[in-house]
Amino acid sequence: MQWETVIGLEVHLQLATVSKIFSGSATTFGAEPNTQASAVDLAMPGMLPVLNEQAVHFAVLFGLGIGAEIGMRSVFDRKNYFYPDLPKGYQISQFQHPIVGTGTFEIQLEDGSTRDIGITRAHLEEDAGKSLHEDFHGQTGIDLNRAGTPLLEIVSEPDLRSAAEAVAYLKAMHSLVTYLGISDGNMAEGSMRCDINISLRPVGTETLGTRAEIKNVNSFRFVEKAIHHEFARQADILEDGGKIVQETRLYDADKDETRSMRSKEVANDYRYFPEPDLLPIVIEDDYVEALRQQLPELPVQKRHRFVEQYALGNYDANVLASSRELADYFEAVVAGCGDAKIAANWVQGDLLGQLNRSELSLGASPVSAEALAGLITRILDNSISGKIAKQVFEAMWQGEGSADEVIAARGLQQVSDSGELESMVDEVIAGSAAQVEQYLAADEGKRKKLVGYFVGQVMKLSKGQANPKMVNELLAKKLS
Repeated sequence: MQWETVIGLEVHLQLATVSKIFSGSATTFGAEPNTQASAVDLAMPGMLPVLNEQAVHFAVLFGLGIGAEIGMRSVFDRKNYFYPDLPKGYQISQFQHPIVGTGTFEIQLEDGSTRDIGITRAHLEEDAGKSLHEDFHGQTGIDLNRAGTPLLEIVSEPDLRSAAEAVAYLKAMHSLVTYLGISDGNMAEGSMRCDINISLRPVGTETLGTRAEIKNVNSFRFVEKAIHHEFARQADILEDGGKIVQETRLYDADKDETRSMRSKEVANDYRYFPEPDLLPIVIEDDYVEALRQQLPELPVQKRHRFVEQYALGNYDANVLASSRELADYFEAVVAGCGDAKIAANWVQGDLLGQLNRSELSLGASPVSAEALAGLITRILDNSISGKIAKQVFEAMWQGEGSADEVIAARGLQQVSDSGELESMVDEVIAGSAAQVEQYLAADEGKRKKLVGYFVGQVMKLSKGQANPKMVNELLAKKLS
């Protein structure tokens, strides 16, 4: 049996407010347990929630960013369940009337193709606290610092068909929310995590299978691994004649497996009803239009512009537009050197590679966009070769100065003097009688390969500083 995977994702996005959604407590990550939990967060008797307007502001920005319907009147509800890290015994969320309605989200896959993924809704809610098991010797500690942190839950349609598409969706979502400035998207700190709803059905059928939900996966790699494991688990059960149980599961990264947590709840289990302590949110058209004017150029728009303006391929444009900071860096390099293709190659290759190896963010790069543009300019004006440029870049990374300063200090100026180069070419040809004879006896196709030997010898003689283009021209002339 050939199975088709059907995946929908629920992304829980921590909004970048400085205080919680219904109290004035701070949302700073990493504080000592229970130092950022007020009487409201602790659900003390008589404490009433007060809505943080900035959370509404961010939610509407997101809706505009995906071209979704904006809920001009949205309502908070109580979602009732009992868990140690939920002090009130219910979570304030939104159910029937969310702040963001249906929309469409474009993702780009590795082969350069694009897909539109439906967004069902996005609603505001408060986060729960955190249960800590490691240091309590058979007991559980409760940290309520995170209780009340504002979340935007973004629910997709079941339009994703593979782990690769799910990861592409999450990466595109991460780009969007960081462009908008509504979240830092830090998955390691829990600012962006997702629940994966996954089911299988025979290829060619339209009926959805029974789904399992994998809770709180917090890295792109773990999402991919969890989906692969769950696909194999469900396929084994179905092919053995069994039935999938609708349930909530947990992905264990150490064991690379999913395991059952509890049977999957449905809406009735939560006994949703309108939150009596909060009025409905009513948004005016002027409010929405004012926020629309604040929208930056978004990742999809920037990607299309990079393809049109700089003649980049879809893959290069997607990588460079994935981060607002990276896109700005790239465009600054282009402005300084004037060659978008070479700039794209250097930014994606040498720069990002060195940042990864050094475990640095782009903002901490020792080589600024202007400095990299200066290096590329020296390649373009034939002051140095591409090979020498790699050495210069390494020196710049180590703080030895600008490209011009490194070239001067190390004596790396490319040899472009025709007389000097001709002398080197003559010397190599005179000392390579056997290779010259072989070259002259070869056909045109083989000659192109054999000339590489002579080029290499000239480069060796010049200590890598000969102008490769001029060397090739002189060799073609002399050998013919």
